[in-house]
Amino acid sequence: MQPSYKPSAKFQPDQNLYPFAPHALNVPGGTMHYVDEGAGQPILFIHGTPTWSFLYRKHIAALSKHYRCIAPDHIGFGLSEKPQQWSYTVESHSRNIDLLVNSLGLDNITLVVHDFGGPIGLPFALRHPEKISKIVLFNTWLWETTSDPNARRVGTLLSTAFGRWLYLGLNISPRWLLKKAFHDKHNLTPDIHQHYTGVFPSKEDRYGLLRMGQELTGASAWLSQQWRAIGCIANKPSLLLWGTKDVVLRSHHLHKWQEALTNAHTITFDCGHFVQEEKAAESIHAIVEFLQTT
Repeated sequence: MQPSYKPSAKFQPDQNLYPFAPHALNVPGGTMHYVDEGAGQPILFIHGTPTWSFLYRKHIAALSKHYRCIAPDHIGFGLSEKPQQWSYTVESHSRNIDLLVNSLGLDNITLVVHDFGGPIGLPFALRHPEKISKIVLFNTWLWETTSDPNARRVGTLLSTAFGRWLYLGLNISPRWLLKKAFHDKHNLTPDIHQHYTGVFPSKEDRYGLLRMGQELTGASAWLSQQWRAIGCIANKPSLLLWGTKDVVLRSHHLHKWQEALTNAHTITFDCGHFVQEEKAAESIHAIVEFLQTT
């Protein structure tokens, strides 16, 4: 077990919302914070942008009663270090997952991914299918993006000085884009929203956000390679938990997963991109049933 870690005092989570002991692993890019709660079969939660392990707090609290729940914060996110000078490629983030899994000696893993957590976590599964027992996918993808006009628009914007200012100066990703992705905005209360904006307090802390946004199209060729290898995990028991009111990942993206994963069960929710926030209890119940019946 890695030693406990005391995150930067720039932001301290509310212990009532996020009551987990901090742990850390030194990886390329700096110190990566992670949660490690409970005992038993491991569940590895991989977040996307602009979130961090806080997104899975209710799932960790519930599932750690019977399983070992591990949830890292990618470098540049959450309570991990946020260097200005690092590659921040999706592939680099994914390789850090290898280091975490190896350091903890994890096997027979249930892999849970969301948003950019798919492009980061699923390539780990493709490299090590023998370590993966089951897969849970919230709204995510793992294919090329340059053919998507919305992705191209974001990529073009973030290559400009104006786009950099929006991300680094205004913190637009957690401050506005995150809220826009909720179907019912009442689910994003001020105290919850503060936990997503507060971990990026200054321009110097937001390079991870900017670079991951740029990777939306920047990683397209690499993700295309990953998608071509999807067959090696296609038969794994999989659970698709999909918010149907997602403004970015639509029903045709869900259908693409359903076609690729031949041993998948799908549950849809009347909510936006962040199913974990808008339908926490329902998605926890679905995961418990999935783990118990497979």
